[in-house]
Amino acid sequence: MSYLSLSAKDKVEMLARVGAASVDDLFCCIPEAVRFKRPLDLPAAQSELELVRTIDTVGAKNAYGHHLSFLGGGAYDHFIPTVVDYLSSRGEFVSPYTPYQPEVSQGTLQLIFEFQTLICQLTGLDIANDSLYDGSTGAAEAVLMAHRVTSRDKVIVARSLHPQYREVVRTYIKNLGIEAVEVGFGPDGRIDAAELKRVLDDKTAAVVCQSPNFFGVVEDIRALSDAAHGVKALSVAVVAEALSLALFEAPGKLGADIVTGEGQSFGLPVSFGGPYLGFMACKKEFLRQMPGRITGQTVDKEGRRGFVLTLSTREQHIRRERATSNICSNQALCALRATIFMETLGKQGLREMAWQNAQKAAYAADKLAAIQGVKRKFTGPLFNEFVIELRKPWPAVDAALRAKGIVGGYGLEPEYPGIGSSAVVCVTELRTKDEIDRLARTLQEVLS
Repeated sequence: MSYLSLSAKDKVEMLARVGAASVDDLFCCIPEAVRFKRPLDLPAAQSELELVRTIDTVGAKNAYGHHLSFLGGGAYDHFIPTVVDYLSSRGEFVSPYTPYQPEVSQGTLQLIFEFQTLICQLTGLDIANDSLYDGSTGAAEAVLMAHRVTSRDKVIVARSLHPQYREVVRTYIKNLGIEAVEVGFGPDGRIDAAELKRVLDDKTAAVVCQSPNFFGVVEDIRALSDAAHGVKALSVAVVAEALSLALFEAPGKLGADIVTGEGQSFGLPVSFGGPYLGFMACKKEFLRQMPGRITGQTVDKEGRRGFVLTLSTREQHIRRERATSNICSNQALCALRATIFMETLGKQGLREMAWQNAQKAAYAADKLAAIQGVKRKFTGPLFNEFVIELRKPWPAVDAALRAKGIVGGYGLEPEYPGIGSSAVVCVTELRTKDEIDRLARTLQEVLS
């Protein structure tokens, strides 16, 4: 955020407005005996150029010597237009109080309404909320919502769902009497359809599946939704890479009843893990079971267009026994940035960005698979991530790549024991052909 100090003229005008002759007059009510009169024990002030150099020096410590990263796994490095930083810092969106007081929060409420509209368009569903904390809590809230809607105590969770999302789901339901049954994956990286069929029954509240999943494989949402609906369960689609929604058919149009996920890709920098942005949308018949805030459009007593929180009372979020959810806030600033990002790029811009992700990832997958000792682990369709399997242990390969200034991917063995020496590689629009070729050359050197 830009900062401009007060000029001497500004100070004179402000003192005149409050009737003070000098800055000392502002503090005349403070006894001389307790005033702090010596200079603060701080370094001397720096010029703008000196300050920028200092900050750059401090910031360089965060790089750890790695300047080229192919990490993904729920945190994606995308281009963010400068206008996102500028507009999101404007005063129209700074509320003196929470959106529960619409007369002083119209800027915030309008942006949230726009955010909800965009999420509905992307997911193909009727209703979206103001946002959730992040993708993992969004997945957990979707499970609880399915439990309330169906009054059933069993959820089926794809093992290809982000490991941290699965852990948060287990934490949420631990003492609620809800059973989570995990279903594995097949050679294509998609959920094992045969295993899913065996565990589906009339006790199932929902089938929870991520697409693209943690391996970067695009799931067949229509088939999964049909399977869930066959036992009158709900279909929950989780989207950790929100940009994929700009390229693939909306999950709601493929039968998903609830779509939730992580919106970090929309204008939020990776920033070492947050703050991030959870989103959720559902069919209109489940509106009263939707967690969090919902903003609606209305008119004031003079007939002017306005916005207000609606359909969920404040007490819903603070009375534990009666609450639909214990979430009592939303990621308003992150939702603002996401809204500006999406409306800046527009439909065609988002699609182009997503298309570049898909094309560059496909090129990288073919390039790496051509290296002796490397092959693609799964055969399913991909978006911007894919899994490679190596003949050498990934920790050793990873260390060698990092020594050469490359973070090559995310090792899977800790979360998926028995999967072998495998890693998820992510390629977004920010990676150039030369950078992908550099990864391939360096990996070949490490393996030779």
